[in-house]
Amino acid sequence: MAPPLAGLIFGTSAMHASAALDRISPSPTLGVTTRVNELKRAGIDVIGLGAGEPDFDTPDFVKDAAIQAIRDGKTKYTNVDGTPELKDAIVTKFARDNRLTYTPNQISVNVGGKHSLFNAIVATVDAGDEVVIPAPYWVSYPDVVQFAGGVPVIVKAGPEADYKLSPEVLDAAITPRTKWVILNSPSNPTGAAYTVDELKALGEVLLRHPHVWVFADDMYEHITYDGFRFATIAEVVPELYERTLTVNGCSKAYSMTGWRIGFAAGAPWLIKAMAKLQSQSTSNPCSVAQAAAAVALTGDQSFLKERAAAFQVRRDLVVKALNDIPGMSCPTPEGAFYVYPSFAPLIGKTTPKGVKIVDDEAFVTYLLDDARVAAVQGAAFGLSPAMRISYATSDALLTEACARIAEACAALK
Repeated sequence: MAPPLAGLIFGTSAMHASAALDRISPSPTLGVTTRVNELKRAGIDVIGLGAGEPDFDTPDFVKDAAIQAIRDGKTKYTNVDGTPELKDAIVTKFARDNRLTYTPNQISVNVGGKHSLFNAIVATVDAGDEVVIPAPYWVSYPDVVQFAGGVPVIVKAGPEADYKLSPEVLDAAITPRTKWVILNSPSNPTGAAYTVDELKALGEVLLRHPHVWVFADDMYEHITYDGFRFATIAEVVPELYERTLTVNGCSKAYSMTGWRIGFAAGAPWLIKAMAKLQSQSTSNPCSVAQAAAAVALTGDQSFLKERAAAFQVRRDLVVKALNDIPGMSCPTPEGAFYVYPSFAPLIGKTTPKGVKIVDDEAFVTYLLDDARVAAVQGAAFGLSPAMRISYATSDALLTEACARIAEACAALK
């Protein structure tokens, strides 16, 4: 009799998910978006405030550049980590917007900002290495660190600290095993943004720990309010330039989420390491999207302020409406298009259907099931009880959503 096939036990495959995959979870924010889309396809009236995606369309001059790129035959493979034209555009962008000088060999073009994070962490983090992550955090930070075998060191930066990492907390979190600290400003999920002085204070701590690198996530750079001056840490603390990876992209400011173009600037050896990893994973980002991104970064930038002004109107609408709800407390963010209201007084109450609100996940489930408003629970971002609401949608929908939330909160007993 022939021996059984290798890997099969009594007809059942022995194949299973890897240990690395077991260390991560599906993205909660994408899960909410998927659920909203399913409900809408079923004809259910639901207002989705979970997606981190601007509702504005990609600018026409960027679309035209993509169409022209197709007509010009720019549909072939490109350099693994970006075309020379796009790298030059990114160099120009950093000089213009951030007063940072880079050369093309310091630039990595990736398939979105999440890919930049993945490449940087997987290319540098060994088993047991630590990465300091302020909470609330973007959902992907700890999972990518865990995938690489690293240890996310979560430090609280709650409303009492304006959702920002303090120098004292940062200093206490650093150990000999710390490899990175992640700074996201303006923040996803809170919209909090670091001032120049706050970045300098954090920089003073980091200068005392020369083994620690900085991952500066500036994806919401152009979406700030009330005259806030955006700054990035390599700009205000030049001594950290050599050990900072400055990360940005086209997704949020240029409404190019689906185009999947992120980029990073840093030390040549790190950029080369990221390219090596990318060469065996995705290879180059879409050639057409790269051509469009180069035009986006170097073309007319005036629309950025116009869109930020529109987002500010929406921010003010939502902050006021939520703060008018008993039990809800919503800080006013400096940037991005999210609010992060807390609602501790509502935990423990009961819905009209007799379901107890035991945590923020139960609360957002109640909002979706009963009020038909989708938000993301604070637990997904590492700080509860709260929720993230994206106000990247129309004033009319935001007004209706806030009215539904108010009604749902009033119905709790």
